[in-house]
Amino acid sequence: MREIVILGSTGSIGRQALDVIRRFPDKMRIAGLAAGRNWPLLVEQIREFHPRAVALAGEEEARELEHHLVPGELPEIFCGSEGLVAVATSIDSGVVLNALTGTMGLVPTVAALQKGLDIALANKETLVAAGELVMALAREKGAKILPVDSEHSAIWQCLVGQPQNRVGKIILTASGGPFHKEPADLSRVTVAQALAHPNWRMGKKITIDSATLMNKGLEVLEAHWLFAVDYDQIEVVVHPQSIIHSMVEFVDGSVMAQLGLPDMRLPIQYALSYPDRWPNELPRVNWFALGGLTFEPPDTERFPCLALAYAAGRAGGTMPAVLNAANEIAVEAFLAGGIGFTRIQQIVAGVMEEHEVVSRPVLEEILAADQWARQKALEKARG
Repeated sequence: MREIVILGSTGSIGRQALDVIRRFPDKMRIAGLAAGRNWPLLVEQIREFHPRAVALAGEEEARELEHHLVPGELPEIFCGSEGLVAVATSIDSGVVLNALTGTMGLVPTVAALQKGLDIALANKETLVAAGELVMALAREKGAKILPVDSEHSAIWQCLVGQPQNRVGKIILTASGGPFHKEPADLSRVTVAQALAHPNWRMGKKITIDSATLMNKGLEVLEAHWLFAVDYDQIEVVVHPQSIIHSMVEFVDGSVMAQLGLPDMRLPIQYALSYPDRWPNELPRVNWFALGGLTFEPPDTERFPCLALAYAAGRAGGTMPAVLNAANEIAVEAFLAGGIGFTRIQQIVAGVMEEHEVVSRPVLEEILAADQWARQKALEKARG
């Protein structure tokens, strides 16, 4: 029986992961759950999955949780960032699924890796901000980083059994988001329009990132660390149908692709079942109903966040952490109605311009750069 901890159990990825686990009660069991402030949903999850340890964002939510559970249902309850670490390290073997949003996922990932635990990673910001540190720690401890993002899962599957030195290019596919073609003036789009993704149902932050193409930029940075390829070997292709989840071109010109319906339960299941593949009853592709698959180059003038991500990756050091932190604040400001859509890219670019890069940073320097960028982005969003 494989023990699973889910960080971010009440979010979109967390809930879909629990749906996967629900289908395989003889193969996996939940040992720990961490949520944000949604204690009512966490109560339901505890009653169904009976974890030994749980965490919530604050003490008030923890008290509510305890109040709504009878003594026989009570797991060990933690809160705050220390609670995330406690739950992430509450197992001795198994998999920690990190489905948190933002750099809050970095510290519990590091703590779990230090214990030698495998990480099913849906929190791309961990590798964006601290890819060199995290991958080195995983190698040192003999722990696996199991990609959960559909694009990185696709690349991972294409690379099984293939020598690293035979990879010519990684091709990340992008849907293009809700503003792939229209409207011409992105400065006037609303939050509701930006959240209306044509293919995927995701959390608000990642959906806005998909609309700006920052999500694809973060995936470029993540792919660089996961698969040890140069940025010049990573290409983004807009594929509006979201059937091909990504591709690998080898040095002989052969291309391998992974295809499937846009359903996050597929990459989640593969990460949790690896190296096995388990049968399921999820919907299959109807090849005769597809109509066609199309591909276009990304428009980096219309969506400059993708170019900013490449620039941050090439600058290295603390710059990717700064890119990510500034983007998180700018997206929050947009969702709150404080700034327009195109101000997101302007704020990120402005913060990056002011940053003095620290090369080969340790964890404390990464976290300091993250906090500095957040403050600068807040100032720009309010100004």
